[in-house]
Amino acid sequence: MGTAGPDPSSNYTEPARKSPTNLRLMRMIDDQYLRTPFFGSRRMTAWLFHYGEHVNRKSVARLMARMGPEAIHAGPRTSTRDPGHMVYPYLLRGLTIDCRDQVWSTDITYILLERGFTYRTAVIDWYSRYVLCWRLSNTLDGRFCLEGLEEALSGGRPAIFNTDQGVQFRAKA
Repeated sequence: MGTAGPDPSSNYTEPARKSPTNLRLMRMIDDQYLRTPFFGSRRMTAWLFHYGEHVNRKSVARLMARMGPEAIHAGPRTSTRDPGHMVYPYLLRGLTIDCRDQVWSTDITYILLERGFTYRTAVIDWYSRYVLCWRLSNTLDGRFCLEGLEEALSGGRPAIFNTDQGVQFRAKA
């Protein structure tokens, strides 16, 4: 009989880790992208070069593709209005806000973490700038927005509640 071959478990390797240089560049790209979301790979490369990072555009484009941000520019119309959803008029143009609970507003933003990000929503009173409630979520479903709104409504009712018309705020719930 022959000898047994090498142990099959030795064929598996640890997943490749991102280099410290790439992690540093990705952090810089992300920070700058939050300030200038219209930067593509060319402008981002020039910005990095200005700050002493000698990288080529292909490397920056590869890192940006891995991270997901894209330059903001006119593109094809990828979303059309759903006829089932009512579009509400903007009621705040020219309005003088002079008392509490006249206008509340909410929106969603993301918070960058060391290993990813989380979503945050907050409801604020426009007159006092008081944060009535806030919620965090690791998913972008509308449930955490609804929970925050219910908490805010437990303390009062606004005359106008202003949101963007994104899917989280147009859900039937």
